[in-house]
Amino acid sequence: MGASRSRPLPVAGFVRPPLSQEGRAGGSVELHCEAVGRPVPEIQWWFEGDGPGDGSSQLWDGARQGRVHIHAAYREHAASTMSIAQLSAEDAGTYECRASNDPDRNHLTRPPRVKWVRAQASLAVLEPGTVTTSVQSGESWVRLTCTLNNSAAGVTGHRWLKGDKLLKEDDEQDLTTKYEVTGDDRFGEYSCLFLPEDTGKATLTVDGPPRIKAAKKSEHANEGDSVTLLCKSESFPSVTTWVWYKVADSGDQVIQNGSQSRFFISHSEARSELHIKDLDLASDPGEYACNGTSLQGTDAAVVTLRVRSRLAALWPFLGIVAEVLVLVTVIFIYEKRRKPDEVLDDEDAGAAPLKSSGHHVNDDKGKNVRQRNAS
Repeated sequence: MGASRSRPLPVAGFVRPPLSQEGRAGGSVELHCEAVGRPVPEIQWWFEGDGPGDGSSQLWDGARQGRVHIHAAYREHAASTMSIAQLSAEDAGTYECRASNDPDRNHLTRPPRVKWVRAQASLAVLEPGTVTTSVQSGESWVRLTCTLNNSAAGVTGHRWLKGDKLLKEDDEQDLTTKYEVTGDDRFGEYSCLFLPEDTGKATLTVDGPPRIKAAKKSEHANEGDSVTLLCKSESFPSVTTWVWYKVADSGDQVIQNGSQSRFFISHSEARSELHIKDLDLASDPGEYACNGTSLQGTDAAVVTLRVRSRLAALWPFLGIVAEVLVLVTVIFIYEKRRKPDEVLDDEDAGAAPLKSSGHHVNDDKGKNVRQRNAS
């Protein structure tokens, strides 16, 4: 037993130590380490911050509120990858990959015979630069400008977005980027990004009056059914108040949610819906207006509702049936009127051969009489 403990163990060694990296705040990085030895060594990850009072601590899978993930494989040799997501300034520091194949390496009281071998890598977290913005506007145009005041890394391009829609992307390395938009759809929320991502980002807003549009200018439904009228808003700032009313010559009739237990209204900042149940053929058809109001003004759109009778679907079928009846009647009358004429024609055709044969007999008799007189 004592002889076996005195036998030297093959010391673990690294075939692939971790490499120092730079990561951007909000991004992610991976550190990889591989070691060999007999038996196959265990790998651990340790961290020491850049602060003067920061000590060394072991990292586990799921550390830092689940942002750290460690995957290890032990076959012919040991391999381990540690990934850190959503980088922040507190992640900057020195990361150490430790390897050991000493059976007593984790013993609580017995000291290990072989020290852990170590390989270090540093991680620098690059904070995004500060971006200043400006908005210039004319009667029908808006010019947006973003300037990156500082950057820890070089700029490789720019990207402009409106919401989630990509408007423009270039590979210029300038610290200033501009974008100009014209037309009625220029109002909204824009974003400028300096590439690579997380180098710098800013949001710009262009305020304007609301623009309300009906999803369909007209809706068709059957009597007794339900229908939904929809209006959308492409406004910035967003619509804060929606109102539905029915347009009438005597005056617009405001529709309250739940009125008559048939009219129901649901809405959000970007859309409003009017649900009408059990449609009435006499009172429900007509024009319905949706009105949206924001801090910049108000706008409205109109939807025309047409209600069909329940029997409307039967009219095409009844028309086809009527056409068939008329056609059958005409054919019947035609056949009835032409039948007597066809009978007479058949009788005449049967009698004709008899008259013809009688005529030939008389002719033969006459010829015989003349021949005898001649003789």
